[in-house]
Amino acid sequence: MEMKAYETLFVLKPELEKEAIDELIGKVKATIETAGTVENVDEWGKRKLAYEIDKKYQEGYYVLIDFKADNSVLDGLDHLYKITEPFIRSIVIKKEK
Repeated sequence: MEMKAYETLFVLKPELEKEAIDELIGKVKATIETAGTVENVDEWGKRKLAYEIDKKYQEGYYVLIDFKADNSVLDGLDHLYKITEPFIRSIVIKKEK
C-alpha cells in the first residue's frame, strides 16, 4: 500500500507554555508515525485568527506538519484533535501530486 502525502494544520490555545506546545506536537507526530512518516514540522507561532473562536480566542498558535501516511492515520489524528482540549481548530489536507 503506497502512502499518500498530506499536511495537517492545527491551532492551539494561545496561552500554552512552550513545553505544552512541544508535547502536543509530539502527540501529533506519534499518531502519524503509527503508519506514516513526518516530513516537516513548521511552527508558525502565535497569529491572529481570521475570526473569534468560542467567544474568547482572538489568536492561536499555528503548526503545519507535512507527512506521508496510510489512511488509518487520518482517523487517529481526527480522534486526537477531538479529544485533546488545547486544539482549537484542525484540518488535514491531501496534497495533490
